Amino acid sequence: MTNSLLSQQLDALLTNETNFIANLSNASALLYQSLSDINWAGFYLYDETNDELHLGPFQGKVACMHIKNGSGVCGTALQQQKVLRVDNVHEFAGHIACDSASNSEIVVPLIKDDKIIGVLDIDSPSLSRFSPEDEVELVEFSKILLKHM
Repeated sequence: MTNSLLSQQLDALLTNETNFIANLSNASALLYQSLSDINWAGFYLYDETNDELHLGPFQGKVACMHIKNGSGVCGTALQQQKVLRVDNVHEFAGHIACDSASNSEIVVPLIKDDKIIGVLDIDSPSLSRFSPEDEVELVEFSKILLKHM
């Protein structure tokens, strides 16, 4: 059961849709249009062969193309397989600055049936933008997305 309006919108948007890339594209657009005070929303997809994340569908400025497992906020969230909410990315050891305007970030690992798919990554120009409530909502959003894979 979906609770948040954002998750309900995603669920309706992806019903009977099976194209993975198209679904990720619309999910990133929905996030970018719906969330306030963000400057990037999108996905990095896991490449098992190279043990790294590759840029996937997103909304925002140009982004890093490859992120090694364990590098930066995205790679660390992937490696630890847990959500990372960073209030100030400039204080995060090993932060990868794709956009110098980004000051806070949240990353949600995407895992389905024990298979790593990638991560949902959202950046904000504001410090401490992402709350525990945002984390709950984005984890729910990610579960809805994975349900439609």
